[in-house]
Amino acid sequence: MRILNIGILAHVDAGKTSLTERLLFDTGVTDRLGSVDAGSTRTDTAAVERQRGITVRSAVVSFAVGGTQVNVVDTPGHSDFAGEVERALGVLDGAVLVLSAVEGVQARTRVLLRVLRELRLPTLVFVNKIDRSGARAAELLAEVARHAPVVAMSEVHDIGTPGARAVPTPLDAEVLAEQDDELLARVVDGPPPTPAELRAALADQTARGAVHPVFFGSALSGQGVPALIGGIAELLPPAHDPGTTPQGTIFAIERRSGRKTAYLRLFAGELTARQRVTFRRDPGTELTGQLTGLEVVGRAADRMVAGDIGRITGFPGIRIGDRLGDRDVPSPRFTRPTLRTVVRAREPGEGPRLHAALQQLAEQDPLIEARSLPGGATEVLLHGEVQKEIIASALADDFGVAAVFEPSRVVLLERPVGVGEAVEEMGHRAPGPSGFWATIGLRVAPTGRPTGVVFDHETELGALPLAFHRAVEESVHAAMAHGPHGWAVTDCAVTMTRSGFVGPVSTAADFRGLVPLVLRRALEQAGTRVYEPCHEFELEVPLDVLAETTARLSTHRAEIAEVVQAGAAWSIRGSVPAREVPEIQRWLPDLSRGEGTWWSRPDGDRPT
Repeated sequence: MRILNIGILAHVDAGKTSLTERLLFDTGVTDRLGSVDAGSTRTDTAAVERQRGITVRSAVVSFAVGGTQVNVVDTPGHSDFAGEVERALGVLDGAVLVLSAVEGVQARTRVLLRVLRELRLPTLVFVNKIDRSGARAAELLAEVARHAPVVAMSEVHDIGTPGARAVPTPLDAEVLAEQDDELLARVVDGPPPTPAELRAALADQTARGAVHPVFFGSALSGQGVPALIGGIAELLPPAHDPGTTPQGTIFAIERRSGRKTAYLRLFAGELTARQRVTFRRDPGTELTGQLTGLEVVGRAADRMVAGDIGRITGFPGIRIGDRLGDRDVPSPRFTRPTLRTVVRAREPGEGPRLHAALQQLAEQDPLIEARSLPGGATEVLLHGEVQKEIIASALADDFGVAAVFEPSRVVLLERPVGVGEAVEEMGHRAPGPSGFWATIGLRVAPTGRPTGVVFDHETELGALPLAFHRAVEESVHAAMAHGPHGWAVTDCAVTMTRSGFVGPVSTAADFRGLVPLVLRRALEQAGTRVYEPCHEFELEVPLDVLAETTARLSTHRAEIAEVVQAGAAWSIRGSVPAREVPEIQRWLPDLSRGEGTWWSRPDGDRPT
């Protein structure tokens, strides 16, 4: 059986989850349609997802079309959960991008389309809600075509009415010919390509990510969905097996009945239950163990083959991004959280339970960081305010802990300006001046690129016992969480230049205590500069308010990269400090008479 893994992506409220429910219903997986409003969907299973009617975590469901098993990864639409979408893209064979026939191409839709095209991921477009008042077809198709080559697969009769229906339309040979010189010659000089040849050309160009077939329909009424299902099976290329050695990646984590379950996409080889395997994680961490449980998505089997997605158990320490084998899985870069908040338990004595619950939530999303603070509070790093609301609801519903969140603050970063080095020596019969029985020399240098903190050593391998060496490396990473200005230090290399110990007097605790002192001196010598996170943004405003909008953006230190007219509106792209985003979102509705749209996501930083 062919295996095809697809993602369903969309701007929030475009109907992504409703389309997933319709696909499951029309292919016989379910006997009734799940409803977002009623909280009865198959994919939004968490209580908070049902309450808010949005997808928070990636979910995987499956259906069959002929001889093809289609695994559907339903991903979040809200920009605060962009990390979930980015992880999902790395395990997909293709995608369905959902648009609303009423709202059209929204800011986040454009960003998703741009990312999909950069990855050359085969993508179909489904224009939903053709039966809603205000729905558009021809002009929306033209709007999509401004951002990517598209081929209409259907046209709409009685659009914008309850009786709207999608009717198949002949393929546009000219659009396909623009991507194929041989086909272009046939179109110009003849003989004209046959419908079968055009269909083959469409499948080839879709598989290469060169064009995107567009289907019109309604997830609620089912109009146009059978044609989309046929397009998924026919036009999106299935997974293929590039080798026999098991290769895969973990892209989601959930807890089932208290057990940690990981979602694994297998790219090559085979896996069976109770098999012993090793997962790898940067930098250099390995987890070896036995697959105590293995459940293949879409069919009853205890053996995974290349292309499968499986739920596995047996690795309590496993995290999203861990790799099976040495395959480098391509995926978009992960953005750092830009907000931090302090969380405290509402009830006295609930601090330890709160921290444990937050750690479990952080396991499901490694871009959320949680660490204990004095007094029982916990600091959490986030991507947005909506994410804070989701976490608060999850703590109450899933863990029974009521939490109080302090106002969010923007997370700043430090990077070394130059090179700094420090050494702390001990005597043969006495500890060093700091009182530790250890010798440590550390050098700090900027890497000049996004690397995080890289640890290395110039000392001879084995000069320190393994436990001491591990204590040094772990202490370096822990100490870099607070630089000279109080912020985490990143994008630098820390090299151990000297080491020494006296056995049996020296202990790992000596090295853990000494490293922060030496590292602080090295950082002070190197000097650090503070950077603030920025957001990439896209903003649409009516034609008559462009001048005032750009003037206001400049007061928020926005750097405008592009201004283009998009129909009856101006589209503005650029970057802005993350701390300015809430204020821009506050004044935009009044300035634009409620017609302005804003989308942004974390993207780089600039010096403060």
